[in-house]
Amino acid sequence: MKGYAMKTTKLFAAVLVSAFVLPAFAQSTPNLDKREDRQQGRIAQGIESGQLTAKEAQHLEAREAKLASDEAMAKADGKVTRKERNKLQREADRNSAAIHHQKHDKQTR
Repeated sequence: MKGYAMKTTKLFAAVLVSAFVLPAFAQSTPNLDKREDRQQGRIAQGIESGQLTAKEAQHLEAREAKLASDEAMAKADGKVTRKERNKLQREADRNSAAIHHQKHDKQTR
């Protein structure tokens, strides 16, 4: 009986810890995640409207993929530091400016 109680206590402790830790891992950059979604939408809208050529869209998608990769690397150790978050935000700023520039450069597909 003693072994069962100890296992139950350890299991309960593990569940309790994971209830607080796992959401922190999943939501460490929620604003950046929303921003990436909006930027993907802007690229898709540019393709549909003809504001972006295929080559421009491919370039912008590659930039977005690099941002996602950099974000995954920042999250890999379980914590996104302020420095990492600022770097990711600057990268997202540059991507946003590139999307705006490419959509308004008067090239059509």
